[in-house]
Amino acid sequence: MLPFHLVYHEGYDLNLGPHVFPSQKFRLIKERLLADGFAAPEDFVSPEPASNDDLLLVHERGWIQRLKNGTLSQEEILQLEIPYSPEMSRAFWLAAGGTTLAARLALDEGVSFNVGGGFHHAFPDHGEGFCAINDIAVAIRKMQHDGKIHRAMVVDCDVHHGNGTAAIFAGDPAVFTLSIHQYNNYPVRKPPSTVDVHLSDGVGDQEYLDRLRTAYRFPVSGFHPDLMIYVAGADPYCQDQLGGLALTFDGLKNRDRLVIETALCDGVPVVIVLAGGYALQVDDTVTIHCNTAKVAKDAIVKIGWNRKPN
Repeated sequence: MLPFHLVYHEGYDLNLGPHVFPSQKFRLIKERLLADGFAAPEDFVSPEPASNDDLLLVHERGWIQRLKNGTLSQEEILQLEIPYSPEMSRAFWLAAGGTTLAARLALDEGVSFNVGGGFHHAFPDHGEGFCAINDIAVAIRKMQHDGKIHRAMVVDCDVHHGNGTAAIFAGDPAVFTLSIHQYNNYPVRKPPSTVDVHLSDGVGDQEYLDRLRTAYRFPVSGFHPDLMIYVAGADPYCQDQLGGLALTFDGLKNRDRLVIETALCDGVPVVIVLAGGYALQVDDTVTIHCNTAKVAKDAIVKIGWNRKPN
């Protein structure tokens, strides 16, 4: 068995049909991990949908109701950029439940991997950029509400700035947000994170890793988070359709290794969520996400896990 759990639900698929966001990737990742012999069926755990009360820790009641009941305005759907369906709505409730479950598991196991989630463009009162419910923020607020953690850190390595997450936690000293992203890309308006690393177009492996290492190492040891959520976007990849960076498979694995090993060495549990990935070949996106799981396994085996007291 794996030294940590993989959180997955067949309902994670947003039921988008032909779309640049391949939401079937969640199923394909599970199938690949099983086929490779990396994971066994018992390594996967299934979440329940987040409760409305949990979502209300982050989101406005009206937005939750419109999203659940299918009464979004045309403007809201256009801003969300994905078609509405009951399956889409339920998928976001499940993703939030999945990241929350992964947070609980990480506190015990050191690492957990949600084969979904990372919807960092969702704001309290609306969705943007394929993201309707901010599962990252819901998980953090739920863990704080239940007294499981005090401080949290979000390390967002998607190619796109984590604007919703940054806005939700703006001015909150208990949550440190770091976003490293291509500056000349979506979204146009980028609310400030605690630390933002704005990258020029075409940045490759070495510069990316150097910039991330500089921005990341000191906050981990200085801020002392009780939990880290790592947004492991696959879209900094050099052949991503919605990205303009130039990372290779090896560069992305080194990124994962840097983030996960640094946290574990400091006794910080890590929740991994997937966020974006729009490679010309969906198989490449699946490979990148599966590589993140494999790096996580290597890290927890190499470093081990000793939970620090809150």
